[in-house]
Amino acid sequence: MRILRILPHSVGLIACLGGAALAADPVHVRGTVQAVDGSRITIAGNDGKTVALTLGDGWTVGGVAPASMADIKPGSFIGTANMAEGDANEALEVVVFPEALRGTGEGDRGWDLKPNSAMTNATVAEKVDGVSGPTVTLRYKGGEKKVSIPPETPIVTIVAAAASDVKPGVKVFAAGPLSSDGTTLTGGRLMVGKNGVTPPM
Repeated sequence: MRILRILPHSVGLIACLGGAALAADPVHVRGTVQAVDGSRITIAGNDGKTVALTLGDGWTVGGVAPASMADIKPGSFIGTANMAEGDANEALEVVVFPEALRGTGEGDRGWDLKPNSAMTNATVAEKVDGVSGPTVTLRYKGGEKKVSIPPETPIVTIVAAAASDVKPGVKVFAAGPLSSDGTTLTGGRLMVGKNGVTPPM
């Protein structure tokens, strides 16, 4: 099994957070680990569906831990799922990437956290505080986007994780190709919430 000290390459993460595609178009599963049987993991999805995966060489595991607004500053590289609200864009969540992951999935693309949401992975060029939270100017190759971050926005970072962190009751976000019968993820990346965190992406 591949155990990561830190993810070496997606919100979306790496591929999961909007980076390069996996071997096939990835399916995103957000939910709770229901059962662990050796390397076989069963996830109860938030959408009511149950999927399974078998951790092995086709999988990488990473952790998601709490971060804060103080971690978002000019020069930070972040990923944020966001939605257009009138003439503005509002963050649904923010992932502050460790320096080793700077540049991961850079760009702006469609996302499925909510209908018509986007994932923007970019460098914070400017941060302006406001009454309803700061607005950041995000710069990526070929573009720029302003995103406001309300106070209630979940903010996390990526940390090391191991197979032992995957246990019943833990919240996870998985991304990978789905089997033809729709029951099994066949490889990809599994992000595990640490210390009770729900991966918000």
